[in-house]
This record gives sequence, C-alpha cells and structure tokens, in this order.
Amino acid sequence: MGKVVFEDPIHHISGKIAKKFRTIYNYMKATYTSVHGERTTQPGTKELKARERFAGVAAMVTARRADLTKIVADQQAFLAQKDTAGGAKTMRAYLWRVCGQEYDAEHQG
Repeated sequence: MGKVVFEDPIHHISGKIAKKFRTIYNYMKATYTSVHGERTTQPGTKELKARERFAGVAAMVTARRADLTKIVADQQAFLAQKDTAGGAKTMRAYLWRVCGQEYDAEHQG
C-alpha cells in the first residue's frame, strides 16, 4: 500500500494509493507517476532458474503436506527446531526449507 508523507502540505507520495487503479506514485526527481504494464525485457537465465526452482519446491511442498507417511515425522522435526535460533516459525516455512534443500541436492550442477 502507498505511503504518504505530509510536509507543507504534502512533501511526497510513494506507492500504490488504491487497489482499483494501476497508477503508482514514485518518489523520484524525473517523474512522479507511472503505470506498470507488461514486461519489456526478456527474463535472464538466472531468473528462469529461480522460477523453475520455485515451481519445483512448491510442488514438493504440496506433495509432502499431503503425504500421510511423512506428516508425523515432519511435525516432530518442526517442533524440535521451532524454538531454536534460525528455526522456521511455521510448518509451511519449515517444509519450504526442507524441500528447498532436497531440490538443491537433486539439481546441483
């Protein structure tokens, strides 16, 4: 959501003010408003790999949440690490971490 900073009477507006409109106010010297449209550049190989990894990990998380043979073990492992430093605070975050590590191990190279 947009952020308004008031100063004699308004200093600047930054962000999207209304969900209904596509106009976004940017706090820049050259322009103050812009309408975000379709992408004009092709995604790079790094971005395509990130998209592929995200889709793969998301599918793994969905499958693991539905796998009845792993639910109890996952819950116990989640509770064991939850209160440690750097531990995932939600079950979904824990599964994303575990499945992300599995995905990286399978696709390294």
